[in-house]
Amino acid sequence: MSIATLADPATPAASRAQQMIGRIAVDLPGATAVFRRLKLDFCCGGQMALADVCRDKGLDVQAVLAELATLDRGASKPVQREPAALIDDIIHRFHDVHRAQLPELIRMARRVEAVHRDNAQVPAGLADLLEQMEGELVEHMAQEEGVLFPAMRKRSPAASQPIGALREEHTAHGAMLERLVALTRNHVAPEEACNTWRALYAGTRQFADDLIEHIHLENNVLFPQFESQGCGCGSGTC
Repeated sequence: MSIATLADPATPAASRAQQMIGRIAVDLPGATAVFRRLKLDFCCGGQMALADVCRDKGLDVQAVLAELATLDRGASKPVQREPAALIDDIIHRFHDVHRAQLPELIRMARRVEAVHRDNAQVPAGLADLLEQMEGELVEHMAQEEGVLFPAMRKRSPAASQPIGALREEHTAHGAMLERLVALTRNHVAPEEACNTWRALYAGTRQFADDLIEHIHLENNVLFPQFESQGCGCGSGTC
């Protein structure tokens, strides 16, 4: 079946194929695990239709739709979470965790790069990348906690203004995650790796998974609740 056929609204698969992948991740429990395995970007790239994402990745959209169909459990939708509760969860589950994760990952990366510098598989430049990610994330999270989240808690129309710029920063974080995956060879340590090297890659995998889920919750669950209050362009003039 072609993409054009899928666009026929009479076809049940049509709406899902043309639905934004980030929306599917929100509405269909279990979809995020499928998207992670297929390396489909549902957080930073969540505003693309599933059919387009599959096409760009060279995947058979019909096969992906068939797998997603096995997750269907009726027509009920997840309950929309109140922004204040969601913000609390984001801060405690992701912001606080990132702040704790990154310094230790940087320390281990420096050690692995120094001790195993003659190994062809050493992740040269990993510590520098993690330091860059830490610096940008700390600044990003501080802006959210100091400006955006307080406005959201008050349900202020001004909450929509910074969202566009924050989405762009999420996209930049996503690009750094791609570099992280490449440097660590998808977080797989070589057979001869020491325990520190293995622990480092276990940590980078967990950090990457956490950051993907963090961005997904903000881009696809939290931000849309406020973008309808303004254009979300980030200009502050709307």
